[in-house]
Amino acid sequence: MSAPDCTLCELPTDGVDVTDDAGNEFCCPGCRDVYAALGDVDVDADAVRERRRAGDEGGEAGGDEAGDDVPADHEATFLEVDGMHCATCEAFIETVATRTEGVSAASASYVTDTVRIDHDPDGVSTDDLSEAVSGLGYSAYPRDDAFARRQADNMATARLAAGVLVGMAVMLQYIVIIYPTYFAFPFYNERTLEYLDQAMSSTSGTYFFIVIAVLTTVVLLFTGKPILRGAYVSAKTRSPNMDLLVAIAAVSAYVYSTLAVIFVESPSIYYDVTVAIIVIVTVGNSYEDSIKKRATELLSDLTAVQVDSARRVVGTGDASGGSDAADAGAVTQTEEVAIDALEPEDRLLVRAGERVPVDGEVVAGDAAVDESVVTGESMPVRKTAGDDVVGGSVVADGSLTIAVGPDASSSLDRVAELVWDLQSGNHGVQKLADRLATVFVPVVLAVAVVAAAANLALGNGVTEAMLVGLTVLIVSCPCALGLATPLAVAAGIRDALERSIVIFDDTVFERVRDATTVVFDKTGTLTTGEMEVIAADVDDDLLRLAAALEERSAHPVGRAIAAARARGDARGDPDASPVPAAVADGGTTESASPDDGAGATAGGDAGGATDALAVEGFESHARGVSGTVDGTDVVVGHPALFDERGWTVPDEIRRAVAEARDVGRVPVAVGRDGAAEGVVVVGDELREGWEETVTALADEGVDVVVLTGDDERAATVFEEHEAVSSVFAGVPPEGKAETITRLKASGLTVMVGDGTNDAPALAAADLGIALGGGTAMAADAADVAIVDDDLGSVATVFELSRAAGRRVKGNIGWAFLYNAVAIPLAVTGLLNPLFAAVAMGASSLLVVTNSSRALLE
Repeated sequence: MSAPDCTLCELPTDGVDVTDDAGNEFCCPGCRDVYAALGDVDVDADAVRERRRAGDEGGEAGGDEAGDDVPADHEATFLEVDGMHCATCEAFIETVATRTEGVSAASASYVTDTVRIDHDPDGVSTDDLSEAVSGLGYSAYPRDDAFARRQADNMATARLAAGVLVGMAVMLQYIVIIYPTYFAFPFYNERTLEYLDQAMSSTSGTYFFIVIAVLTTVVLLFTGKPILRGAYVSAKTRSPNMDLLVAIAAVSAYVYSTLAVIFVESPSIYYDVTVAIIVIVTVGNSYEDSIKKRATELLSDLTAVQVDSARRVVGTGDASGGSDAADAGAVTQTEEVAIDALEPEDRLLVRAGERVPVDGEVVAGDAAVDESVVTGESMPVRKTAGDDVVGGSVVADGSLTIAVGPDASSSLDRVAELVWDLQSGNHGVQKLADRLATVFVPVVLAVAVVAAAANLALGNGVTEAMLVGLTVLIVSCPCALGLATPLAVAAGIRDALERSIVIFDDTVFERVRDATTVVFDKTGTLTTGEMEVIAADVDDDLLRLAAALEERSAHPVGRAIAAARARGDARGDPDASPVPAAVADGGTTESASPDDGAGATAGGDAGGATDALAVEGFESHARGVSGTVDGTDVVVGHPALFDERGWTVPDEIRRAVAEARDVGRVPVAVGRDGAAEGVVVVGDELREGWEETVTALADEGVDVVVLTGDDERAATVFEEHEAVSSVFAGVPPEGKAETITRLKASGLTVMVGDGTNDAPALAAADLGIALGGGTAMAADAADVAIVDDDLGSVATVFELSRAAGRRVKGNIGWAFLYNAVAIPLAVTGLLNPLFAAVAMGASSLLVVTNSSRALLE
């Protein structure tokens, strides 16, 4: 009988004996600690696990919503949907998808432009799903379809270009021919104005109006299609939004003008109103999109971490293949195959520097494996025959032959799938302008109808009554309201970009203002993520010998020692105390197993100050390295390595190593000619300004939580800081996501991380912030990316959010103040549609000018 899954994150607990007082079993102490602290949060954990379990039986991880009542034989497909921009779009897409035969559930998010669809793979294909969801201006395609994404971008550009060019053609006719007849322009003489008047009343004038109507139709139906679609969706879902208000004004002016051309001999047409409304709002939205697109280009240097092929063993031969072949059991014949083609028990060869394609078991070879991308553990782990390896981890040195696991799947791929699943379930928020529109749209429509009816009741003609109603709709300032949010958000994105902060989601500025908890990953976020020598209680000559030896090592600790010696900044101090002085600076680093040393197999010659030293007999061990340097036997590593070789280790060195490890440092003993003589302490330095950042957040009343996959010893400094509310250590990626879910039950939660192992937590959080030095998956899961790795920019995000909120409210406040004056004038007939259009343009110009100012002075 197999062991039960982890009570928190559902990872297997086979071979792990971690329980709490109630008998609940966990995959690691970190999950146990999270459950102990947050287990009483009002979250239906059993229901969450049931949904995930149902998804697992179908081969996919269940989502927060899409996993409900999903048949076991259904699988999940994730599509990117171009055109979603509000909460009503989400509801509409989900409705359309679930009405498709063979689909059991759907969950959409306009925040990430993603929809998850659970369906019968035999009954409905991915192409069928894309076709079903596409329509009414939405375009759905697989997330990895770069060609479809380019097509969507090209179509958006074409809509904008057509609107501007055709709109200019329409407005030119108004400026040159129509407006002079309305206003008697002084630069036209009386005869010219009389001629234009007669021409407008003739058959030629009718043809002229028809041409303008055709051009306006192009602007309305082609350029304005996304707006009309948004209006249709909002009406269908009974959720009035700004698209509905803009569409009503534009369509009303278009319909009135078209009817006037057909039935009135010398009509007054207001196609210019339609063109102005559509083009102004489209340009505003396009400006916001262009700012976001420019921002994402800053992340093009991030490293993609997933692999799509593997080197499968198809035969063996002698060891002539070189050191790799020898290390991996003399494997000489391989073939490159797609990951999808792998079967359980297939043999794969993975060489130094390559990523393990899928989960499996080592059957031959000996190598250090860096699993930090998946687990968050910073130190590579030595793997030999019989050890398990996780897909997505990197072989740091040597080579391994791996037997593919029973699922032929990768832990990294499951992390990616979990990210997508969480993204599709993270519904966006209804923007402030849209929330106001739910009340404003019905009021404006009611006022327009009442005003028109009152004119009819007073004996005025139908045309006059329609003009009054039309004026009310036009003067209700749809452009100013429609631009209020996108331009203010674009200003925020622009100002953030100037500070090397990339905003992916335009709801960031609304969501972050309500944050109650900020969760920080440790490795690479609160710390630099790079190993450095903190102190060295070793004489300079021995340190030089050790550095020469470590230049042959690929281990992070070894590289740190070699690099520090080459720079000349890690000198021994004979008068210094062994380690307490070395660790007294209050820093911290990633955890290391007691078996971890500085060892790894040959990684090349780093050069530097030790080039002249001859190294012979270099050996890498599980707990360090050894060799002969200029005729001197040298060992660098854990005291246990010295014991194995029969070397002497003084008690003060053992105590120094233990003390350093207790505060999360990575200490290694250094010795020569049969005895250990000193200790080198390596650590992951804290980021500059981390205390100021967490203190500033705590002063704002935000709870600060540190969440890490590392050992609890590595987080000691954070536990002792008064601004940090809680520290959860040793938590795997799935556990991090579940921790965030539980924290969200108590309020809006922000996650700050940098690695792939943080991606599920970033996606699960109400708001994810990724430091730019992280992986592409982390950036993909986040709402914000800090490109320059400046931790202080986290506080800047909060400042920009508050400033953007004030700007949005200022824009909307002006629009409503304007309406409070203009609508009564329109109702009383003191404004006609033309003057209403001019007033509308003036208010829009004010909004544009206000939004162009910097948010932070």
